[in-house]
Amino acid sequence: MALSKVANKQAVQVGVKELTMIQAINDGLKTMLEEDPKTLLLGEDIGKNGGVFRATDGLQDVFGEKRVIDTPLSEAGFVGTAVGMALNGLKPVVEIQFLGFVYPAFEQIATHVTRMRTRTLGYYSMPMVIRAPYGAGVRSPEIHSDSVEALFVHLPGIKVVCPSTPYDAKGLLLASIADPDPVLFLEPMRLYRGKRQEVPAHDYRIELGKGEIVQQGEDVTIFAWGAMMPIAMEAAELMKEQGISCEVIDLRTLYPLDKAIIADSVQKTGRVVIIHEGHETGGVGSEIVSVIMETSFLYLRAPIEKVTGFDVPVPLFALEHTYLPTTERVSQAIQKVYSF
Repeated sequence: MALSKVANKQAVQVGVKELTMIQAINDGLKTMLEEDPKTLLLGEDIGKNGGVFRATDGLQDVFGEKRVIDTPLSEAGFVGTAVGMALNGLKPVVEIQFLGFVYPAFEQIATHVTRMRTRTLGYYSMPMVIRAPYGAGVRSPEIHSDSVEALFVHLPGIKVVCPSTPYDAKGLLLASIADPDPVLFLEPMRLYRGKRQEVPAHDYRIELGKGEIVQQGEDVTIFAWGAMMPIAMEAAELMKEQGISCEVIDLRTLYPLDKAIIADSVQKTGRVVIIHEGHETGGVGSEIVSVIMETSFLYLRAPIEKVTGFDVPVPLFALEHTYLPTTERVSQAIQKVYSF
């Protein structure tokens, strides 16, 4: 976890705030709007209404309608507009109300956002962030609960970031906005208001592409991100009672993956459980398995276990908790690899 030199200098002067994740994201956006006049926000209902989850609450009042822009209901239209803005030197931060609403904009992302640097032989970069609440667990209707991060991890030219805490949300968001290339910033909406955490009031950046060991362990490594982190921690705590020591790693960035942290942990424990709420087939978990096989095959003491969503559309809210990985399913997977 890296703090900028500016942040370290300011930390002594300004202190911290107790924030939820959604408040930390709002604070991060406010920080960048204050610091960089090239940063602007655009999306549906983000101005006067402050966004569907209030991530941009109050920002239009402070920064005006030309920097916090309400757009028509057209994801393809305003993502395409952001492409033009980025090409002309601005730093647009786009809000997609729910990740499932990104599909109309997929053509813009796959055809233009991810390719502009290569297409222009590096003459133009694409400094834009696409923010999107994602995942199930808040009793939303159809298409509001999708977890399709794997679609974007497969696209070269865009980073995919996913925080699990308020502290990480602000630090990763600031790093994403500062990045010269496009970033898909996935926000686990189940964690938006789950807990408060001390968050520095000043500017600080968490390096993209770096995971974090949240809990040290010796017997089993658990890889997770976003809303699956609390599930991973609960299962690890339960396993303590059975004498099983779990190392829990929050990957935080899904592309590029932190291959070093994956290899180092697997070579220590030799047993692996991967958790994600996205569908199993073609999921990011399969790519993590590939990294492990390339770097650490001879260290494995048991076959790798994945605990994922099922290969069906995310069901309506009456059944969504049946679809999602649970502490019980993760605990069973840990016991399976430990006793192999």
